[in-house]
Amino acid sequence: MSMFQVKGAAALSLAALVTGGAGTALAQQHPRLSPSRDVTVVYSVQPEKMPKPVEAIVQFKAEGDKLRIDAPDHAGSTILDRPAQRVTLIMHKQRVYTSFAPKHGLRNPFMLDMSMQYAPDGTGTVAGLACNKWTITSTHGNAVACVTEDGVILSEEGVDADGLHGKLEAQKVTYGPIAETLFVPPSDYQQITAQMPIPHGAGPQSSAKP
Repeated sequence: MSMFQVKGAAALSLAALVTGGAGTALAQQHPRLSPSRDVTVVYSVQPEKMPKPVEAIVQFKAEGDKLRIDAPDHAGSTILDRPAQRVTLIMHKQRVYTSFAPKHGLRNPFMLDMSMQYAPDGTGTVAGLACNKWTITSTHGNAVACVTEDGVILSEEGVDADGLHGKLEAQKVTYGPIAETLFVPPSDYQQITAQMPIPHGAGPQSSAKP
């Protein structure tokens, strides 16, 4: 997994989610790769070297085309727009934002993708919801995830593409419509082009995922 950081008043960032390719027909079995309907998930996220978990509030639009990540204090937000291949970082205290296209493509640590290899591994229950367990293989090692039938990752633990260990677990899952306005910066915020601290991997460093 990667890590979830909030700096000062500031913006959340996301780490890359990249893994090895799929091979045989069996390896191509996979869970639903993104939520099928609007959903808000409160996650506990813990990178390997962080002494205790941090909380991330993630809002998914149906089919996973857009998502928004907030810290509990809502000081900063990260918005990912997959069709536009854009990341937007918003700093609410300063009322500013910056938007960019990641060099190596938009990656999403809170959803799965077809570059991973999957093997079914039983069932489980997380945050009161049933989920299917999957062993996920990447170039750096393995992870285990539990994913609902409608595509919400409820837990995941293992190694990401950079060889970093970490885990995430849903604490609360709420289904319901999410306004499109939450996936664009507020109209009265100023856009800035100042250099943002963007860690290795395509985007704001944060979160979680093999």
